[in-house]
Amino acid sequence: MKKIFYTLAVTLALALAYFCFWPVPIEPAVWTAPAAPGYVGPHAVNQKLAGLQLISLGKEEGPEHVAIGPDGKLYVAVASGSILRMAPDGNGQEVFVNTGGRVLGFDFDAAGNLVAADAMLGLLSIAPNRQISVLASNVGGDPIRYADAVVVAKNPAAGAKIYFSDASTRFGAKEWGGTFEASVLDILEQSSSGRVLEYDPATKNTRIVARGLAFANGLALSGDGQHLFVNETGKYRVWKIAVTAHQLDVVQNDFDPSQARVLLDKLPGYPDNLMRAPSGGKIWMGLVKPRNPTIDKLAGLPFLRKVTLRLPRALWPIPKAYGHVVAFSEDGKILADLQDPSGAYPETTAVTETAERLYIQSLHAKGLGWLPKQ
Repeated sequence: MKKIFYTLAVTLALALAYFCFWPVPIEPAVWTAPAAPGYVGPHAVNQKLAGLQLISLGKEEGPEHVAIGPDGKLYVAVASGSILRMAPDGNGQEVFVNTGGRVLGFDFDAAGNLVAADAMLGLLSIAPNRQISVLASNVGGDPIRYADAVVVAKNPAAGAKIYFSDASTRFGAKEWGGTFEASVLDILEQSSSGRVLEYDPATKNTRIVARGLAFANGLALSGDGQHLFVNETGKYRVWKIAVTAHQLDVVQNDFDPSQARVLLDKLPGYPDNLMRAPSGGKIWMGLVKPRNPTIDKLAGLPFLRKVTLRLPRALWPIPKAYGHVVAFSEDGKILADLQDPSGAYPETTAVTETAERLYIQSLHAKGLGWLPKQ
């Protein structure tokens, strides 16, 4: 019996030591999670996203970003590192290019080049002949570790500059096992290391527009090209930031309100991509996951967040699947809210609106969902 008790005591001591002291990569910061609003008001529960029609992508999955190209075809970035090209109905699918990384967002410039934010490689330009060039892989010598979203200025007065997010300067997708794994580490840590960058094609220089964001994610430009809408995924909110801002630190909160302000706050989920509608000043946003009460409760308990990472991955407090996309105006008014509480189409990241359809982007779906435009 003594041997059994001794063995149990040693086992328990080792388990306790593991959960308390085993090294983990995060150094969690204490923060206060905003009160969860729940699914009420403009976000009242509905089924408007249920019953999506699907375009098969064959063996591909994760249509994270979707856009119509200058040739009228649909371009779709998927998890394999490929960007697929197809007719708007899904026919004639081909691999336009494979970057060898993971493209999370892209846009087209005036010359028809596809400008991509590749989480593994940085900011890329892909010519119509499929030649890949690296535009930016660092800023001031500091590596771009998690290029996430990108938008090209269409207003000639803005000089066709390129704005993109570097979601985390702490956890790069390449170094930490992929985009999902790195995002979990960054959001759990809450070190607010994300930033918004500007690349100037004329000078080939990259500068920091804003920093201090808890996982800087989706981007969209205002209609006049003077402001950026920026999703701060880790804090459930959307910023409106002037493109003229420089090294603006949103954590300090001592900046001119004309340079930056929170447009949407206390969202019911984690905001991911942003996409402008073709007309009407509407911006679509995907809420990739709903909020999780356990994660919010851990906001002021950094030690327990470390313990969480020592648990088997199956026990991590990953929020449940819940389909949810939202459209809002440039002044922050909610214009549309589409949900599927079943989460049958997982991790909705945004909407690409065309004259006839709403294409629903997704982090891990095995097909491209769409709805006929009402």
